Amino acid sequence: MSQTVKLHIFAAHWGHAGKPAQQFIDEVKAAGFDGIEMSLPADDAEWAHWLERIRDAGLQLITQQWETVFHADFAQHKTALESLLRRACVAQPLMVNSHTGKDWYSVAQNQELIALTAAISQETGVRIVHEIHRSRFSGHPALMAPYLANNPGLPLNADLSHWCCACESLLQDQQAMLEGIFPLVKHIHARVGHAQGPQVSDFRAPEFAAELQVHLSWWDQILQARVAAGETCLTITPEFGPVPYTATLPYSQQEVSNAWELNVAMMHLLRARYAAHGWC
Repeated sequence: MSQTVKLHIFAAHWGHAGKPAQQFIDEVKAAGFDGIEMSLPADDAEWAHWLERIRDAGLQLITQQWETVFHADFAQHKTALESLLRRACVAQPLMVNSHTGKDWYSVAQNQELIALTAAISQETGVRIVHEIHRSRFSGHPALMAPYLANNPGLPLNADLSHWCCACESLLQDQQAMLEGIFPLVKHIHARVGHAQGPQVSDFRAPEFAAELQVHLSWWDQILQARVAAGETCLTITPEFGPVPYTATLPYSQQEVSNAWELNVAMMHLLRARYAAHGWC
């Protein structure tokens, strides 16, 4: 008997930090998302407040760890990474998305951080994925290669818009690398990048049709690989970001698009696309 496969689409909290918890949660529910992806507050009372509100709303949670960006020193970075990941796992999220390491750390140093992450995941029973992201160990396909060789099951979050920017292309010459990582991807950040940046101004515009189709083809392959591996819970977070990811006009600083609107539109596109598979 075949297993039921379900696509869960999460709302990115990025860009909404100043909004009260209940207001944001109400907007997420009204838009039709299945859950929230966020970095939980540092304050314990606020942290508990968010968790209570999310659970009361019947939403799922993916937690994030990105704050190690502030720690250039390796020892400080490692200490912060362990603390932040353990705290994120206490919330018992569906998974934790981690910005791990730095592109200028040595392979041995980044490998130490990957091993730490794997140990925390095994200890807590919470899946931790490493986001493909500029400035991290995964910031470019060539940087990623030794870690794939050393960690055959390395769990990844695919935000391939970063590689488009880093490689100044739609990765036409990186097919072997893409095919190598697709089976490792456990989560997707659905943002459309281009050869000169990690975010097009509006993925619905005809001038970005090629970029959209390339990203959709990658997401198709990733999701199909996960289903083939027996996974029944597929997760995606549309992740168009606020200024400065969202471009602004000079002088007036008027935003040229609305990130929340784009993320909701991407959610609807994904639901329509994958309904044919029976996943929605």
